[in-house]
Amino acid sequence: MTETPRLHPTLQAVADAAGVHRSTASRALNPQTAHLVADDVAERIQAAARRLGYRRDAMAAGLRTKHSHLVGIAVPDMANLVFAPILCGIEDVLAKNGYSALIANTGSDVARQIDVVDQLIGRRVEGLILATVQQEDDPVLTRCLEARVPTVLVNRAEARHRAPAVISDDLNGMRIAVEHLIGLGHRRIGHLAGPQNLSTGVLRLQGFREAMERAGLDASAVMCASAYSREAGAVAGRALLDRFGDLTAVAAANDLLALGLYGALGERGLSCPADVSVVGHNDMPLVDMVSPPLTSVRIRHQEMGAEAARLLLEQMSGAASGITIRVTPPELIVRGSTGRRAARSRKAPAK
Repeated sequence: MTETPRLHPTLQAVADAAGVHRSTASRALNPQTAHLVADDVAERIQAAARRLGYRRDAMAAGLRTKHSHLVGIAVPDMANLVFAPILCGIEDVLAKNGYSALIANTGSDVARQIDVVDQLIGRRVEGLILATVQQEDDPVLTRCLEARVPTVLVNRAEARHRAPAVISDDLNGMRIAVEHLIGLGHRRIGHLAGPQNLSTGVLRLQGFREAMERAGLDASAVMCASAYSREAGAVAGRALLDRFGDLTAVAAANDLLALGLYGALGERGLSCPADVSVVGHNDMPLVDMVSPPLTSVRIRHQEMGAEAARLLLEQMSGAASGITIRVTPPELIVRGSTGRRAARSRKAPAK
């Protein structure tokens, strides 16, 4: 005997079970319109939908209303713990406003990033949040603007400010890191810089130089990393130590670079902070668990994500006027990787 296939319950079946008109059931089951239905009636309809196993077809509804209630989010590296709180902040605000997020890991290859964004646009997202943007005329942002999709940048911004952005005060963040080291008696301070095609790399390097020059100190001890990764930090860290062997402190442009520097110090038999103090940037999760716990500039990542989502909602609703750049204040979190400058100093390498 062949079993009759179970049919998916219809909206009309839910309406009949709840004793209401079909249009009332539709409003009660739509997060955007549920507030238009009396609470007790909405609860009765939603209970009937759960009992029958009804699931609202958001895609079909989107085709009818031309609103998908989807937002695309592009991040360069999901393995980087910095992006987790940013995503939490974004999704929290979106969910409260009836939107869902499609999150894509793009990597750093521009062609791949454009392809991913094209796919998100093809899925009818109503807006995009990019954590991938380059400092100068980012081609991914250009594609978004050409497609006329509301777009907001988070964590990084373009120099020309072609789109709204939420960023940390990178200049001030590096300033307070350098001032902390100077306050501990350090005078030979180096900078492990981030990639110079990204606003975070450019601005934090600028902040380092300005803070050092303001204190009357030599700001030439700089090495740029090829990427924001622990591996790139180790490579650039070795080069920095080889070239500037008398450093007693290093301010890194992010925490992963700082952790890479930890490895380079260990290879040379140097101790942190006894020989070299190290400051990171981002205060990403778990940096308080490494040895020594990393002093770092805390960025309000979850707040940045939430603010980016609010900016995008303004863009999508047409309420936004002009290009808004919102800047969140950084905070120095002092841990065990920084200490007072040792009385002895190491000899600089021969030129």
